[in-house]
Amino acid sequence: MAGSAPRQLRADARRNRDKILAAAVRVFAEEGLDTHLERIAKEAGVGSATLYRNFPTREALIEAVYRNDVAQLCDAVPGLLEAKPPYEALRAWTRLFLDYVTAKFGMAPALRAIAAEGSSPYGHSRDMIQAAIAALMDACVAAGMIRTDISPTDMGAALEGIALTSASPEQRQQAERLLDLTLDGLKARS
Repeated sequence: MAGSAPRQLRADARRNRDKILAAAVRVFAEEGLDTHLERIAKEAGVGSATLYRNFPTREALIEAVYRNDVAQLCDAVPGLLEAKPPYEALRAWTRLFLDYVTAKFGMAPALRAIAAEGSSPYGHSRDMIQAAIAALMDACVAAGMIRTDISPTDMGAALEGIALTSASPEQRQQAERLLDLTLDGLKARS
């Protein structure tokens, strides 16, 4: 039917999809993006047919892993704001952002190739990340902890710059220092 909402997955199908995504993250991190998809199916505890029913191509699986990781990063914001003061939640989230970028560092060529073929692996990820940053910064502003003249877009650009220059694992200490410098610059002046 035209205009109808996509069909929801059954609970067991959703669990299988989630297991495949979790296994793909682990296997891609350990073995690289060229690993056999059957290895991911085995790691997930599902058959190859189940994997291919959910992700018909390697590119579809890589894109889904990317989108899932962006969603997890952004979904962390409410829990951080609930558990920590706003500025500490922002600081903790920027470390999660670094973890996310470092983990995705090796996926960049594959994601660019997928984009070159006409797919949009980045989809709404920029908007989702900007919304996460905005929620954190709004909470900090409301608590009087950060300046009001810096926008979430500015902060996003700073994080992207840090990611571009310090995304590899061996540069983590430099990235941490750059994050501290950026966050210190956000603090409200007395």
